[in-house]
Amino acid sequence: MLKVSNVNKTIDGNQVLENVDITLQPGMIAGLVGRNGVGKSTLLRIIAGILDPDEGEVSFNEIDIHKEPEIKQKITYVPDSTEILKSYNVKEIVKLYDAIYEDFDVMYFYSLMDRFKLPKNKKLRTYSKGMKALFLMILSFSTKADLIILDEPTNGLDPIVKRNILQFIIEEVSERQLSVLISSHHLEEVEKMADLLVMIKEGRIESTTSIEEAKSSFRKVQVVYTHSLPEKIAHLHNVNILSQTGRVYTLMIKGNIEETINKMQQEHPLLLEELPMTLEDIFISTLGGESHVS
Repeated sequence: MLKVSNVNKTIDGNQVLENVDITLQPGMIAGLVGRNGVGKSTLLRIIAGILDPDEGEVSFNEIDIHKEPEIKQKITYVPDSTEILKSYNVKEIVKLYDAIYEDFDVMYFYSLMDRFKLPKNKKLRTYSKGMKALFLMILSFSTKADLIILDEPTNGLDPIVKRNILQFIIEEVSERQLSVLISSHHLEEVEKMADLLVMIKEGRIESTTSIEEAKSSFRKVQVVYTHSLPEKIAHLHNVNILSQTGRVYTLMIKGNIEETINKMQQEHPLLLEELPMTLEDIFISTLGGESHVS
């Protein structure tokens, strides 16, 4: 089990993370989402043991990874950069990882290389960006680690390979009861595969819920009134205007859903209907705007 407790981090005088708490159970996939610059990558590096927190603790299987680094044998981290190891060929990289990770499975690695049709006799620099991203993910899962940390894992992958690799991650988690923490701006992917949704805002955890719980707490509606949106509705603290086209408003309701819809009905709308809702809708409503979605 991964447990992040009261983690704080300041970089160059700016507090990047503040009182961060996360718990991730075995056999679960957590999606870490937030806007650009809110501390997602810093948090992943602290969990991976690359950066030390200023305060707080990160433990895996009840072992503090910053005090007992041997536990990092059970953790692998795939950064969003695909430029690492680019000067080495596949065999050299396999030899390196086999030396570092006690449980690295060479045969399994090559079986995955065959499965995803990656060349095995070339230097990493000859790979495309998508091939590099896929290779690093294969390398990570071949360590047989119990916690896999992925920072933007599907960047550069074509749709077919992306679908296959997401299915592969789900299979690995199910079969081996891994814990997987994914930071991604591809919200539709997080929605499809994550058990747990962790939303981070300005360095603090805004919410930690299951995808189902997150959706049940919100309702997306389209409403039309004779004139503009009534002030009684516009000023409700749990109503966010997602878009407006003329007199047509798309609203997101957070909490007190039935009571809020009753208030809307009392203002005699010309139209009031529920719309299908996505994780992106919740993201925009919760984390404050469409720009810089990540």
